[in-house]
Amino acid sequence: MPRILGVEIPGSKRTVAALPYIYGIGPSRAKMICELAEVDPNLRAKDLTDQQINRMVQVIQENNFVIEGDLRREIQQNLKRLQAIKCYRGIRHLRGLPVRGQRTSTNARTRKGPRRTVGVVRRKEAKKGKV
Repeated sequence: MPRILGVEIPGSKRTVAALPYIYGIGPSRAKMICELAEVDPNLRAKDLTDQQINRMVQVIQENNFVIEGDLRREIQQNLKRLQAIKCYRGIRHLRGLPVRGQRTSTNARTRKGPRRTVGVVRRKEAKKGKV
C-alpha cells in the first residue's frame, strides 16, 4: 500500500479512487492532482512508482491544499470560535442539536442520539404483585 503524506492509500483501487482516502481530498481534487502530476488516473495505486508518488505530493504542497491534521484542526477551531461567541450555530453544536434549520420535534435522531424514555415510573407495590 503506497503512503502519501503519512496516509496509507489502498493499493488495489485506481489512483483517482484511492486519493480521497486522504482527509481533505475529494473526487474532483483527486482528478485534478492526477492531471497536474501527469499520472494516469486509471493506474492502480500499488503500481505507482516512487517518482509518481513524489510528483503527487509535490502538487498537493504547491497548491497549498489543507489536508489531514491541519484541516481537522482548522475545523475544530472554527467550531470553538462559534461556541465562544455564543452565536446560534455555536449553541446548537454545544447542545448536540441540528445546526442547519432542520426540525427537531420528529426526526433529528442522528444529532440527538437514541430516544430516551422519560417519566415512566412504576409503584413499589406493582412490582410485588399486590396491585
